[in-house]
Amino acid sequence: MKTLISNATLVDGTGADRRPADVLLDGTVIAAVADAGTLTATGTGAGRTIDAAGLVLSPGFIDMHAHSDLQLLINRDHYAKLSQGVTTELLGQDGLSYAPVDDATLAGVREKIAGWNDNPADLDWDWRTVGEYLDRLDREDHGGRIATNAAYLVPQGTVRAMVMGFAEGDPTPEQQQQMQDAIRTAMEEGAVGMSSGLTYTPGMYARTEELAGLCRTVGEMGGFYAPHHRSYGKGALGAYAEMIGLSRDTGCALHLSHATMNFAENKGRAGELLELIDAALDDGVDITLDTYPYLPGATTLSAILPSWASSGGTQATLDRLSDPDTLAKIRESVEIYGSDGCHGVVAEWDTLEISGVQNSALAGYVGKTIKDIAAEANSEPFDVFAQILRDDRLGTGILQHVGHEENVQAIMKHRTHTGGSDGLLVGAKPHPRAWGTFPRYLGHYSRDLGLLSLEETVHHLTGRPAARLKLHKRGLVREGYAADVVLFDPETVRDEATFENPRQAAIGIRYVFVNGTAAIDGGQPTGARAGRALRRSSDGLTREGQQ
Repeated sequence: MKTLISNATLVDGTGADRRPADVLLDGTVIAAVADAGTLTATGTGAGRTIDAAGLVLSPGFIDMHAHSDLQLLINRDHYAKLSQGVTTELLGQDGLSYAPVDDATLAGVREKIAGWNDNPADLDWDWRTVGEYLDRLDREDHGGRIATNAAYLVPQGTVRAMVMGFAEGDPTPEQQQQMQDAIRTAMEEGAVGMSSGLTYTPGMYARTEELAGLCRTVGEMGGFYAPHHRSYGKGALGAYAEMIGLSRDTGCALHLSHATMNFAENKGRAGELLELIDAALDDGVDITLDTYPYLPGATTLSAILPSWASSGGTQATLDRLSDPDTLAKIRESVEIYGSDGCHGVVAEWDTLEISGVQNSALAGYVGKTIKDIAAEANSEPFDVFAQILRDDRLGTGILQHVGHEENVQAIMKHRTHTGGSDGLLVGAKPHPRAWGTFPRYLGHYSRDLGLLSLEETVHHLTGRPAARLKLHKRGLVREGYAADVVLFDPETVRDEATFENPRQAAIGIRYVFVNGTAAIDGGQPTGARAGRALRRSSDGLTREGQQ
C-alpha cells in the first residue's frame, strides 16, 4: 500500500533547513518528495493519507552503539527502540558479542556478558559465524523478522578468545594471522567494521601492535574501528591518543565509542579531547564519535576488577575471588591503586549502583549503591562487592555515576558527533538511555537548551551515522531511499524514562516506519516487524540482502 504523508515539516537528515513537504511511501521506498500541497491521494494512488500538519518528518534514527544483539531475537516487539524513532542499530559493540565463535568461546561469552544482554537458556543458539548470525536476524522462523534494521561490528575480544582463549598473553605470529583472517572473513560475510572493549577481558590484553594488525585488515576491507578504549578516567587523553594513532598509522577509519571524559580528574576537560580530535581531522585522519546524553555510564560490576583477576574466564575469576590471599591483592588494586578495569581510578563505592542481577536472591540490591548495601549490612564495601560477584557469578549490572554535564554538552556539539544509546535492555533497573536517548537529544538538548538546532540534531542522528556506516540509500529523506522515517511533534517530544522508572516510552513520537511498514502508528505500537540485517557488500556499501 502507498502511504501519502502530507503537510509535514521536512527535516531531511542533511542538515539543510526545514521545509514544508509531502512525502509518498511506496512499499519499502520513498517514492516522492514534493512541496507541501502538491501530492494528492488520487494523483498518487495512495491507499492511506496521514495529515502531518504540526509534525516533523525525518529519517529514522540510527543508534550507533546498541546492545540489542540478543534482545532483537528474544523481545521481538523491541518497543524500547521503536518508541524512540530508532530504525537502525549497530550491534557487536565493545569487543564482545556472539559471532564469530566456536562452542567453547560462545559459552564463555554468554556467561561473561550476561549482565549486558541476559543469557537465555531456551534460545536456539544455532549460529557460529557472522554470516549465520545475520542470516538468523533475517529468518522468518523463530518468531519472524526483527523490528529494526541492524548492522554488525566483528568483536575483537571474541575473536581473540576464539584464537587464544580468555587468558592474557601476546599472540604468536600464527595467532595474529588467525585473528586477522577471522576478521577478514567476518567482513566478507557482512560486518561493517571491528569493535574493541579495551577495559574488558580478553580484549584489553591486546597491545597496540596487535590491534594495528587487525586495524590494517579492517581498513583494507573498507571498514572502521570502533573502540571502547583503555580508559575514560585516569589517562583518558592518552587512551584516546592511542586510538587516533592507530587510525593514523594503519589508515583504518576510526569511530570513538561513547566518547566522554569521566571521573573527577576529567571534569571540564572535554576541550582537550576535542583539540586532539580536531588536530587529527585537520591532518586527514578519518574520525567520528558517538555519545549518549546522560551522565552515568552502565556496565557490569565485574568490570571493576583488575584485568589479571579476570583472566581465564568466569570460573577462574570466581576462584580468585574465593582465595583469601588473591582477594587481598584484588582489594589493593581496586581500593588503593585503581584497577585498569575501573579506568585506573580507585573505586568510589557510592557511585556504583546495582541495576540488575542474574541471581533472584539478590534482587533487593537493585537500585542501591555498594556503599548503601555495605552500610545496611554493617560490612566493608569491598567485601560486599566481592560477595555479590561470587553470588551472581559475575552477572551483575551496574550504573556508574561518574559523568560531567559540561563534558557531555561540549562533545555532542562536535562536527563528527553521532548518537548512540549504549542501551542495556536487561536488568530490573537499566539505564534510562535504553529508552530515552533520541527523544532526549530532540527535546532536552535541542528544543529546551538550544544546544543544537533541530536540523543539526537530526543530522547527527541520521545522515551523519548513515555516512559512517556507508548505508546504501538510507539515512536521508530522498526519493528512492528506504522508507525508514519518523514523524514527531517538535513541541512535545521528550524522554520519559528516568533512573527511578527507566522503562518508559517517550512522548511526541507519532509514527515510525521501518522499510515502509508502520511500527508505531498514531503513537501506538503495531507489532509489525520489518527490519533487515544490513551487510557490507563487495562494493563497500552496506545494504540488505545476502552477500
